[in-house]
Amino acid sequence: MKKSIYIIGIAALAVAFASCEDWLDMPSESKADSASIFTTISRAEMTVVGAYPSLFTQELGYQLLMGTDESSSTETNSKYYVSNYDYTALTSMLNGTYTGMYKAIEYANVCIKNLPSLTAENESEEKKINSLMGEALAIRAYAYWNLVRFYGDVPYSDVPTADLTTFSSSRVSRDTIWDRCVADLQQAVELLPWQSENMVATPERFTKNAAYGILARVALYAAGHSLRWDLSTTPYNASTLKIAQREDQARIRELYQIAADACKAVMDQGENTLLSNYDQVFRDLCEQEYNNETMLEYGTYGPNAPDVRTAYVNTIPTSGTPATFGKGGAQMISMPTFYFEFDEGDQRRDVSICNYAILGDDSYQMNTWIGHGVGKYRINWLKEKGPSDARKNVNFPLLRYADVLLMYAEALNELHNGPTPEAAKAYEQVRLRAFKNDAAKIGTTPTAYQEFRDAIIQERKLELSNESLRKSDLARWGILVDHLTAEKEKLYQLAGREGRYANVDVYWAYKDNGKAVFRDPTIALPYIAMSDADIASLGLTAEEETTLNTLNASSRGVLEKTFYEGNDGNVYFTRATVPAGVDVEEVTYTILNMFGCHSVKQKGGLSIVDVEGLASKNTWITEMFYGMEKNKVEILPFNTTSIIDVNPGLTDQQHPAY
Repeated sequence: MKKSIYIIGIAALAVAFASCEDWLDMPSESKADSASIFTTISRAEMTVVGAYPSLFTQELGYQLLMGTDESSSTETNSKYYVSNYDYTALTSMLNGTYTGMYKAIEYANVCIKNLPSLTAENESEEKKINSLMGEALAIRAYAYWNLVRFYGDVPYSDVPTADLTTFSSSRVSRDTIWDRCVADLQQAVELLPWQSENMVATPERFTKNAAYGILARVALYAAGHSLRWDLSTTPYNASTLKIAQREDQARIRELYQIAADACKAVMDQGENTLLSNYDQVFRDLCEQEYNNETMLEYGTYGPNAPDVRTAYVNTIPTSGTPATFGKGGAQMISMPTFYFEFDEGDQRRDVSICNYAILGDDSYQMNTWIGHGVGKYRINWLKEKGPSDARKNVNFPLLRYADVLLMYAEALNELHNGPTPEAAKAYEQVRLRAFKNDAAKIGTTPTAYQEFRDAIIQERKLELSNESLRKSDLARWGILVDHLTAEKEKLYQLAGREGRYANVDVYWAYKDNGKAVFRDPTIALPYIAMSDADIASLGLTAEEETTLNTLNASSRGVLEKTFYEGNDGNVYFTRATVPAGVDVEEVTYTILNMFGCHSVKQKGGLSIVDVEGLASKNTWITEMFYGMEKNKVEILPFNTTSIIDVNPGLTDQQHPAY
């Protein structure tokens, strides 16, 4: 029989632990219940660890990752609907996160109930039991955070399913759930060890550091905006929909203070730092290496790890099956305008946005503006081939120290109606790392409340892109629809080379850069920007001009030409322009029209320019966010078949805009 909360039975706990970490030993018994599991600390620990695989889902790293000012879908199927906020077109999508989080909650509830039954024989065992309780509390809070940020008011339970008298549960006020999550995390930080105490081997499990960071995150969400409606009568009245914070202003201020204090506790402890090289953060995720910046990550190592498809669906474009790496199934692209949000010299740009694809022979191909990939999870940054095409053994970042610094700055700005010196310093730490500690490049830090808030909103985008935060961050700031509407207008401006995009490069030229390899040092392909005058100087034939500037469903506008690399370090487009006395080498360059189609998929309608002969002109832009409506899409509807129909308590409790 299906139940309202998707769980696994207590009897299956011991055999259902999908391992994210190779150090997890399995019990020899084929069957166990809570009475036998909670007789030893080691078995209890396995129960706690069994919750972690459910804390992240394929949806969070793919469907729900897209549809922002960071990335978008390249497909025209159900993922496309999610990316463009058309939830009514879905039938079976968007229930994996809902069910997965309740599975983690069930594990946590079982542990929280039964851990007190363990007897500690010494101080070390008592500390271990406390640590396990802290993990269970943090896991429960983290799972509810994922539920509430996407679904709003959801069913809530803090006891194991076996102890329930009914499997029917109605929506519970999100404010009630947030406050209970905050309380769980406040208790967790008292019980958990610091990372430096080495009680757990990896950041794939909660420590005091991570619990403090997640406490800050939950507190900011609890204090923030969300789409609300009157829960007192059902069916719900759509006229009561509004984007607002909770009504208790004193509690809002208290939550901001909780967030600030939690971040400061991590900062004062001094165990977490920013790595000097931004790319190293993500190379470590690809290589199963740990560092002091990534405080909590989702482990995916091994053939039995959950199939969340990190570095497969949210990676760089590939053509076919590259010989060395196996198939990459990138089904999303970086938003074309995102590239231009970074100031020149910001090392995060070419890490976050990959300007190349990998072809079937492992060679590189330059991407167009519409073809830039999500760069943080690259198959060529792996140390070895994954166990399958979909499973690449790349961990996903759930919390980084940079996030803690930005949350601290944000919370202080809210508390003091403007940035304090401490807020400015935290914000500037993130900016400084971006520019390799060159203070001259980070710009002027705003001193007024709104300007600093806007700077935080922008900086979180630049720093934390495609880490599964942006969509719900925009919602908690109360700006999701307005912000993305403005983003769509930017796309039109880019397509027309208007406003801030008036001088955007139309042509890039690049040369053969060898073959991609594991642990590839390549971050971005070097290129030469070519102006219209540069192109004119080449003396192209009419046929060559047509080749370079024909942009249709199967052509992205490429032309190979011989350039001349001089021993003076310069590249000359024609031999006639080579100065006397300069020795040159003839090198073949590929000139790419940056306004062409998607570099690898070459799907019609993905060109960002309105050109003659393109089957569906600019539909990629005109249909961008086509389902987006204010006071509607900020919260997901419940899947009728998989959520409402199996829980009588949710009858007549659908999102009122659906």
